[in-house]
Amino acid sequence: MDKTTYIPNDFIDDVKTYLPAHLSIDDFIATCQSPLRRAIRVNTLKMSITEFLQYCRENDWHAQPIPWCEEGFWITRSDIEEAKLAIGNTDIHLSGCIYVQEASSMLPPTALKTTITDNDINLDMASAPGSKTSQLAAYMGGHGVLVANELSSSRLKALAANMKRMGIHNVALSHFDGCIFGDYMYECFDNILLDAPCSGEGTVRKDPNALKNWSIESNVEIAAVQKQLIDSAFQALKPGGSLVYSTCTLTPIENQQVCQYLVDSYPDAVSIESLATLFEGAEDAVTPEGYLHIWPQVYDSEGFFIAKFTKIMSVPAKDPKQKKGVFPFNPVDKKTAQTFSSVLKKQFGISELQGTLMARDKEVWLFPNGFDAIQARIKYARIGILVGTTHKNGIRLEHEFATAFGHLATQNILELTKTQARDYFNGKDIRLDTTTTLTGEVVLMLCGSAIGLGKWQKNKVKNSLPRDLIKDDLLITWV
Repeated sequence: MDKTTYIPNDFIDDVKTYLPAHLSIDDFIATCQSPLRRAIRVNTLKMSITEFLQYCRENDWHAQPIPWCEEGFWITRSDIEEAKLAIGNTDIHLSGCIYVQEASSMLPPTALKTTITDNDINLDMASAPGSKTSQLAAYMGGHGVLVANELSSSRLKALAANMKRMGIHNVALSHFDGCIFGDYMYECFDNILLDAPCSGEGTVRKDPNALKNWSIESNVEIAAVQKQLIDSAFQALKPGGSLVYSTCTLTPIENQQVCQYLVDSYPDAVSIESLATLFEGAEDAVTPEGYLHIWPQVYDSEGFFIAKFTKIMSVPAKDPKQKKGVFPFNPVDKKTAQTFSSVLKKQFGISELQGTLMARDKEVWLFPNGFDAIQARIKYARIGILVGTTHKNGIRLEHEFATAFGHLATQNILELTKTQARDYFNGKDIRLDTTTTLTGEVVLMLCGSAIGLGKWQKNKVKNSLPRDLIKDDLLITWV
């Protein structure tokens, strides 16, 4: 981050043993001690790249394309705006149209992009807070099923919140040690991303204390866990499927050696897919094996490592296991399905939603199509999105319906001004300039993206934002 960034001498001595000959250790240290460029990724589920660039022109943002991610940009805002308004409180971020994401971390999903097809069942094995999960979901275009797993319960909450903001409806969240997937979900997934827990050596530009507890002994301990995870991922991968392994660290102990462990474990079933042509300039970071070893000074980014494999044949299951317990959801009854469909058609002109309606008590959930293939394999923390709640007079639509499907509405839509949007996210009702005769619910829009629901009430819209999403700090604009 700056000259105070902690870089221990033992670490530098270790780096010298594997730094490529054409790179300089002095350049490496200097880059590690320099500011990290801010990068964002456009969420194409909510906004096109053309619309984003138009937003940049209108708001005096400078956007520089990231060469390996069509949706990624390094951005620069004015010093005044940076001081007055955090990017997380801008309208374009609150609307779910962008995700603040370091440029190098966009590479692992990009490596899977060309192998993703409709109706895939994919896995992000260590997914929080959701940058790569949401990138994969955008590449899936709302089709198929994406299982997003996270071991940490607190990080799982952040992951769920990001999925809602980004309007993603085809994700199932799970809360396990990734090592269980090989046993419980043997050869279930078409594509798997394992962005493995690591020592984080490549992250010092945003975390000056990332190397505070660094040691080779710690590298070795972490690599042992990574080997268990990559073996589990390969067991869970379908024959013909693709596995991307990545870390935000630099040491071969956690990178090339973990990959070699996989190749040695399944010599007849693993094919290494070279990433040398993944993007223009990738040859500057490619290893002899075909992996990408991203040094911070090469692309002025964080350090990263990415490897891609194809499973060319089935392998014997090691210890197949079956989930115990009753599945708490049932298909909705015919009356509920008809009522839900009628509400969508009458209020918003929406004919149908992509997915399968399921019920749990009074809740109406929308599961992604194809989820039944893996429904009974493990226990999920959350499946799809909550679209409605039944009551004696019908169905009340929920916030997630709007963030995921509000863009389909052809009527009862309100594009908010920045002032109205600020009031909405602060939990206040939205004042209207003129009285309206419209009734019922309304989809609220910001930056052309659906952000939630309200209810028409003559000279205002009653705020329906869930209490846990209400903000109380500076939002969207400043004076």
